[in-house]
Amino acid sequence: MKFSKLFLTVFFLCSFLAMRAQTATITGVVLDEDNRPLGNVNISSKANGTFTDNNGFYILKVIADIENTITFSHLGHKNIVIQKLILTTNETYEFNPVMKIEVQQVDGVVVTPTGEKSVDGIVSISPEVVRKMPGANAGVENVLKLLPGVSSNNELSTQYAVRGGNYDENLVYINDIEVYRPFLIRSGQQEGFSFVNSNMVQRLAFSPGGFQARYGDKLSSVLDITYKNPSQFGLQIEGSLLGVNGTVETISRNKNFSGIMGVRYRDNSLFVNSQQTKTNFNPAFADLQSYLTYRFNRKFHLNFLGNISLNNYRNEPLTRQTNFGTLSDPMALLVFYEGQEKNKYATSLGALKADYYVNENTALNFIASLYHTTEEEYSDVIAAYELGAVDTDLGSENLGEAIGTRGIGTQFNRARNDLDALILNIEHKAKYSKNKKSLEWGIKYTHEDIRDQIREAEFIDSVGFLVRPPLDEFVNNQPQDPFNAPIVPFEGINARNFVKTNRFSAYVQFSDQFKWKNHDIYYNLGMRAQRWTVNAEGYQKNTQSIFSPRGQIALKPNWDKDMLFRFAVGSYQQPPFYRELRDINGNIRPEVKAQKSVHFVLGNEYSLTLWNRPFTFFSQAYYKKLNNVNAYTLEDVRIRYAADNDAKAYAYGIDLRMNGAFVPGTTSWVSIGYLKTEENINERGYISRPTDQRLKVGILFQDYIPTIPNLRMYLNLVYNTGVPGGSPNYADPYIFQNRLRDYRRADLGISYIFVDTNKKYPKNHWLYQFEELNVGFEIFNLFNNQNSITNTWVRDVESKQQFAVPNFMTTRVLNLKLRMRF
Repeated sequence: MKFSKLFLTVFFLCSFLAMRAQTATITGVVLDEDNRPLGNVNISSKANGTFTDNNGFYILKVIADIENTITFSHLGHKNIVIQKLILTTNETYEFNPVMKIEVQQVDGVVVTPTGEKSVDGIVSISPEVVRKMPGANAGVENVLKLLPGVSSNNELSTQYAVRGGNYDENLVYINDIEVYRPFLIRSGQQEGFSFVNSNMVQRLAFSPGGFQARYGDKLSSVLDITYKNPSQFGLQIEGSLLGVNGTVETISRNKNFSGIMGVRYRDNSLFVNSQQTKTNFNPAFADLQSYLTYRFNRKFHLNFLGNISLNNYRNEPLTRQTNFGTLSDPMALLVFYEGQEKNKYATSLGALKADYYVNENTALNFIASLYHTTEEEYSDVIAAYELGAVDTDLGSENLGEAIGTRGIGTQFNRARNDLDALILNIEHKAKYSKNKKSLEWGIKYTHEDIRDQIREAEFIDSVGFLVRPPLDEFVNNQPQDPFNAPIVPFEGINARNFVKTNRFSAYVQFSDQFKWKNHDIYYNLGMRAQRWTVNAEGYQKNTQSIFSPRGQIALKPNWDKDMLFRFAVGSYQQPPFYRELRDINGNIRPEVKAQKSVHFVLGNEYSLTLWNRPFTFFSQAYYKKLNNVNAYTLEDVRIRYAADNDAKAYAYGIDLRMNGAFVPGTTSWVSIGYLKTEENINERGYISRPTDQRLKVGILFQDYIPTIPNLRMYLNLVYNTGVPGGSPNYADPYIFQNRLRDYRRADLGISYIFVDTNKKYPKNHWLYQFEELNVGFEIFNLFNNQNSITNTWVRDVESKQQFAVPNFMTTRVLNLKLRMRF
């Protein structure tokens, strides 16, 4: 009997402590009907309660991973009730209610383990998950790559392809402001940072296709980021062997002014030095970002987003040895380098956004932004290579080294590329909502001024003879005919372009919700239009227009099982940006048309309970039909377009993801995606596109030791089947097709949490000053898999064949990490 009582006591105590450790936060400002802050509002849940201050501000802790009912009550006002609110551990959910006098309000908000359940097909991801997950380039894009339908086989790059598209087909917004990335980046190790600073993110939403008309004119996806509006002062500092970053949050006493600022510095040497090419690597990647808000009154807010980024990339390659081939015929490529690369990318963005709330139904936004980038690529690199067999004699002193030379040669790469781009945006957006109906509209003017000079050449010398391009004018018929062709690079570009583009775009969309036989129906219908004029120096001016209707419908059946069905169809057209106007020879083609894609997306979301914990199963099937396709080649992250609209293509697949609390108090998911995408160039038949990924498996997993709950584990695991690996220069892709090896990678993070929101210390303790403190380590490429991003093509003197030598990515790397918040 005593043992039973002791067991029950321990059981309930452990359950209480576990529930106490698994908390989330709901915060915001409560307003009255005149949009004035309402003080002394009682806010209560089953486990906790609080009151608003004189400014209407509140913070309430709720239990994570279970359904919560939150009630807002105030004398003289009717209650507001949030039902079925499910938040993940440490998640922050912002809710700003307006309390009315004459009606009872019930707000049925269902928040799944990944965030708010959305009828428009937008995937929401907790920013806390983004900040915790390890990765060679940790951040928002690092987590996106674990979603089905999103692919990348370059851990050093923040770029990603979605459902068969390329890196130029994705929209990125921060607080409704469109952001851009540098133009000339050609490899992941040159990138440095993503524009998005994950420590400043409050909300993250992502759509892989079938998105609404209010988003812009791109073919593939939209990433919608919301930066924080701080509610109190905070200072966060992170440091690791890869760099440091700091974030400051501040708010004035009267709550009218708030701001968040982040500074970052990164050094990629840890990864670059793990590759097979030995280098003297001296990079410097730094940026400064801020988002500021001033509230003149409850109706008018003025926001500023600013960014300054400097990527100074200096690389002096020394030597390289890559072993490849088969067990029966192993081979090695040995390279000695001279020269260096000096690349510099300096970008800046300044944007003002004015928010005017006419009343509780109407909101107006006015946005002006200016983006400027100056980019330089200067390089002179000579590579002397030797191709030979590998010594496999276990008793040999030269085991693993190259013997029996089968090919020698020299390659000289030279580049003098300069680009100066200025992009101006002026935009108005508005939204009118009443009785579950919503009308949104917007109009935008964009001016692009691009000044580009590209001068690059590749000379190849094989066995003492300069190799000229395999073109008709360089046919060598010696000794019958003398060969007196000039010495020219095997591949070279020399062009100078001055291009100005003016764009006018607009959209309108209407959405509504209603009941049909006790089932909830939601629909959205919209239309986008754009007219643009390309004015390039030395070319004839060209003007074109497009119209893109889009629609989404969602059904929430009145079933015992919590299911939501969605269907989206629409036209998604992408007018050419500067890179799409430039062909492989560097010439501008103003007549290039917008690429067209019709999306068909059918999806289901099923929320269920397993092991008394919440889970959600997502599934989507999609088909995309593309016309006026601008065919391209992809090398690392550099895209080069044909600029002729002479292709058509298709993509189809299915995305599956199970998300939930696999371990109590944590969020994890397992995703599987299948994709097939092919293109038909000049009616020659269908071949795989460069992003034909086929099978994708992604796992995001969090865990902890039950007896030591503050010792946390984070696992990022991805498997992609190989994409097409390109072909040698001047090779016909219809004749030459090969695929890179499958991409397999696991990144592991282990951290110990000394202080967080659930573990505090008394004032006399030295840890009292910390709001958060954790220390840990990360192991990148845990299983030391050899992944390749491109191939180097080398000639064999004996057989006259060219071998595809894989360019391997990073090996296993250890990183130490410290994170603190005050």
